[in-house]
Amino acid sequence: MREMKNSGVQWIGAMPANWQLSRLVWCLNEIKEKNDPIKTTNVLSLTNKLGVVPYEEKGNQGNKAKEDYSQYGLAFENTLVINSMNVLIGSVGISKYYGCVSPVYYVYTNTDKADLRYINYIFQNVGFQKELRKYANGILEIRMRISSHDMLRRMIPLPQIDEQHRISDFLDAECARIDSVIDQTRASIEEYKKLKQSVITQAVTKGIRPNRKMKDSGIEWIGEIPEEWNVCKLRHIGYAQNGISKSGDFFGEGYPFVSYGDVYRNISLPQDVKGLVRSSAGEQDLYSVKLGDIFFTRTSETIEEVGLSSVCEHTIPNATFAGFLIRVRPYDDTLDIGYSKYYFRSNHHRYYLVKQMNLVTRASLGQPLLKGMHVLVPSKEEQREIAAYLDKKCAEMDRIVQTKEVLISELECYKRSLIYEYVTGKKEVV
Repeated sequence: MREMKNSGVQWIGAMPANWQLSRLVWCLNEIKEKNDPIKTTNVLSLTNKLGVVPYEEKGNQGNKAKEDYSQYGLAFENTLVINSMNVLIGSVGISKYYGCVSPVYYVYTNTDKADLRYINYIFQNVGFQKELRKYANGILEIRMRISSHDMLRRMIPLPQIDEQHRISDFLDAECARIDSVIDQTRASIEEYKKLKQSVITQAVTKGIRPNRKMKDSGIEWIGEIPEEWNVCKLRHIGYAQNGISKSGDFFGEGYPFVSYGDVYRNISLPQDVKGLVRSSAGEQDLYSVKLGDIFFTRTSETIEEVGLSSVCEHTIPNATFAGFLIRVRPYDDTLDIGYSKYYFRSNHHRYYLVKQMNLVTRASLGQPLLKGMHVLVPSKEEQREIAAYLDKKCAEMDRIVQTKEVLISELECYKRSLIYEYVTGKKEVV
């Protein structure tokens, strides 16, 4: 056991007696080179999951890139890039690229006192992120900005450079191993989700009874269906209505309110929704939420998030629903609620919407398009059979996915703990 001492800094706690406290400003030099005149059009982006990547690789998240490249700053290979608006959640990374970055990013190179990788690991500590939060400003919790000056004045534990190298080498290897397991687990989760969608689609388009006669549905993307099934349009099943539209002042108190997220995230609508809105008795009657109602997401930035459904399995008294949703209220009991729950989340339903919808700046689902959706209608007995079968199959797959998600959470927690233990000297690389 090596000798330890009190660092005097709360988030660090005890550290090795031969380590020093250092301000970040002694470890980093800021680069403030502008891309004006334009030197590169290779736009780089930074996320807390991916680190620094070319903009086109970051996927559908964050802000859109600016068209005027002269507004960017420059980043170079082996520089530390920090998002001043997201540093509190670990949006820090070492760039492998030469390119231009958002003006809200800071770019640093290291001094001879510091290994840039070691400094990067310091920023991944939740304790250090909380320390930075004390000096950040902003309204939104996850978009609080800290100035470079305030950030560079923070104290960090600093061993000799050769020990920084050893710590960084060790953490690079261990974190890569953990990240590999996490990536494989996430990929497995996605495969199970695809399998679940495939099982749902197969059951609601072909049924689950074996050795039966089939007929052409007349619908290109569905193909053959059981001979005794009927086909109709959603307009023959129920009537559609958009949700309530009110200003922000009305939200946060009052009566239950079904939000976009309630529908987007749940195949079955939660009975106890979290949203509240001040609504009148007339509004509660017009925009009510009753047993059997089918809700669809109406508008979003991307087409993949439009037309997702959630079925109401329990009437929510005095509730209203959001204007970003469409409610379809069945005329009668032609559709079993359990069958509806799965049918409108199936792949062929998604294919219909993607095929028909025009995406301009925002994807938007209009009532005419929704009403024109084909609905396959087995007998009520078979609908209940399909729903019971899918309840069992989906529950099995959901349990597996949940187990894998717990594993990911545990691995991420272990990784954070590992980084903290080594960059504060609680554990030693031998």
